Amino acid sequence: MTVPGAWVFTPTQFGDSRGTFLEWFTAPSFGGRTGHSLDLAQANMSVSAAGVLRGVHFADVPPGQAKYVTCPKGAILDVVVDVRVGSPTFGQWDSIVLDDVDRRAVYLSEGLGHAFLSLEDGSTVIYLCSEGYAPGREHGIHPLDPAVGIDWPAVGRDGNPLTLELSDKDQAAPTLAEAGTRALLPTFDAATDYIRELRETRKVDAT
Repeated sequence: MTVPGAWVFTPTQFGDSRGTFLEWFTAPSFGGRTGHSLDLAQANMSVSAAGVLRGVHFADVPPGQAKYVTCPKGAILDVVVDVRVGSPTFGQWDSIVLDDVDRRAVYLSEGLGHAFLSLEDGSTVIYLCSEGYAPGREHGIHPLDPAVGIDWPAVGRDGNPLTLELSDKDQAAPTLAEAGTRALLPTFDAATDYIRELRETRKVDAT
């Protein structure tokens, strides 16, 4: 992806008359890309109707909350937003469709913002988290902030129009500029230092 600190993983699928098998996460593949292992603290799942928009969410760094995200049923537009103050790509975003066809996964490292839009009813998202839920250090920015300018699709996977639905919390979230003024955003230096520490303490053999 174009936002540093985010990676896309595309698994090899093995199918026959019985169905499909794939490894949606492997430690060697993950460590070979990120330079460190993933310490799993929590695994989440959400099921969303078409048009449900969740995010943009991020956490204080350190320790932040890294996420490894996939969509085993349905389809979503998964979005990464660089909310790290001082980053060369601050305020920029990138997106990819995660669905039950390609079965790709996205990893977002500590300090990045995350959001997704459900493109059909029943879209199921599961994600592995490096840290557990801690409401006191988790924040958000409004996913429709025009200064960020995320290009959310107007139609779903079936071609029907989407009506965006946000939680009350996400609807009340500040803009990126407001979050910066309120000192809610992580810094690029803090995120970089923390990830460097992970690579030193959780070294992996990528050979």
